[in-house]
Amino acid sequence: MKPKTGSENSESADGASADVRRPVSLEDADALDAFVADANAALVEFYTDGCGLCASMEPVLGNVARELDIAAALVNPRDDPPLVERFDVRSVPLFVLFVDGEPVARHAEGFVPGDDLAAWISEHVP
Repeated sequence: MKPKTGSENSESADGASADVRRPVSLEDADALDAFVADANAALVEFYTDGCGLCASMEPVLGNVARELDIAAALVNPRDDPPLVERFDVRSVPLFVLFVDGEPVARHAEGFVPGDDLAAWISEHVP
């Protein structure tokens, strides 16, 4: 499945183009809604500044997004109480998987190895 967003092309030192997928930083609920609406499948990590586990998950998130070819994003809901309430954020990191713009699964168990995260996503993405 090919997402409509979440990729950016970069050029290497030798001029070759390489597809680089990094998690996109989202500022608020509107940006989150637009991001997931524009992707067939998207994985969003809810995090807070200063959370060591959250920071350690960012490269894992990027690797899994490249491996599974899905869109990935990060959002800090700290300053957006309605977003915290909407997704029932009780601990971080919280991963919410969206398919066709709708949340279909959530995972909030601290650090998740890449293989486990990829397997969890594969269980929920048709």
